[in-house]
Amino acid sequence: MVLQTTIDLLKSEIPLHQETINLSEDSVTGLVLVDIINGFCTVGAGNLAPREPNTQICEMINESTRVARLFCEKKLPIMVFLDSHHPNKPEDPYPPHCIVGTDESNLVPALRWLEEEENVTIRRKDCFDGYFGSMEADGSNVFVDWVKQNHIKTLVVGGVCTDICVLDFVCSTISARNRGFLGPLLQDVIVYSTACATFHIPPHVTTNTKQVLPHPQVIIIKLNSVINT
Repeated sequence: MVLQTTIDLLKSEIPLHQETINLSEDSVTGLVLVDIINGFCTVGAGNLAPREPNTQICEMINESTRVARLFCEKKLPIMVFLDSHHPNKPEDPYPPHCIVGTDESNLVPALRWLEEEENVTIRRKDCFDGYFGSMEADGSNVFVDWVKQNHIKTLVVGGVCTDICVLDFVCSTISARNRGFLGPLLQDVIVYSTACATFHIPPHVTTNTKQVLPHPQVIIIKLNSVINT
């Protein structure tokens, strides 16, 4: 009851609404898929993976797969981010996860076929934010180059987690667009909520587990529904 009251209050104070977007074929639309990997999506695959089958994550994988196939059929550009961390570089406040060289940091089986598609660019990143995770030592940025080289006007973004890596990437991308770093063509950055999900770690699981914070999926879902409605 308290949760629903809070949600109702947020809806009244943040009167946002969902929109249906019709993507024009007269310009280039790019798809970005964030961290749809075993370490976040496959049951038992790691510290931040689901403890049991999860409906929200399964639906996100199915919808992301469907949309990715549509983009591949039309030969539209896709960029895939894979969370991939080095064991000696912790990512507080989270426990070790998606370590380089382990299957945790690989695409879920339903999307593994993307590795063979010519229109797909795969980028392993060692931070929350795919924008910053695309930076090279020489100052160049793989994501920025991808947007410019493909003359992308609209970006559609999906993946996990809605409230962490997806959010960080989208905020950085919008800021970069506003400052002209992504070239003159990019206009819209769209979060496709049906192709997004977040993980679930209930409070009782974290009681005796070092570095793991509670992350109740049902509350995050409700808050995301407010932001996306």
